[in-house]
Amino acid sequence: MSDTPYPAPEVNLPRDGGEMLNLADLRPNGVVLFFYPKANTPGCTKESIGFSEAQAEFKALGYNIVGISKDPVKAQDKFVEKQSLTVPLLSDENGTVSEDFGVWKEKSMYGKTYMGIERSTFLINGEGQVVREWRKVKVPGHVEAVLEAIKEL
Repeated sequence: MSDTPYPAPEVNLPRDGGEMLNLADLRPNGVVLFFYPKANTPGCTKESIGFSEAQAEFKALGYNIVGISKDPVKAQDKFVEKQSLTVPLLSDENGTVSEDFGVWKEKSMYGKTYMGIERSTFLINGEGQVVREWRKVKVPGHVEAVLEAIKEL
């Protein structure tokens, strides 16, 4: 986990619904940017619902929540609808933003290696600086940990 602020890579991607979302347009609010491996899988569903349920608390602290995966917009739309999510979900189909944030990693499951998104969260302040990062996130308690970190800033 890095505690030295650094400039966040640029993020301008299509979101659920098809509109483009540029994180710079959300300033002066901060952003909780969470990367998840795949829409409608158990861990990603729990994480996305958790962030959606806590959205009002984050907003009250001056932070927007935005999720990113490599799923196409159509899959993001289905995920939002099926799970009643309220946070914007961006589609990084070509993986550029995932690579810029260093979350596109070699993973392994059942002895097979493959490339995929490592569940990660980045706390970006209103000046566009990453002030905190969580890598290899475990979902239980994560939303609360991010909220706590914002309160400590």
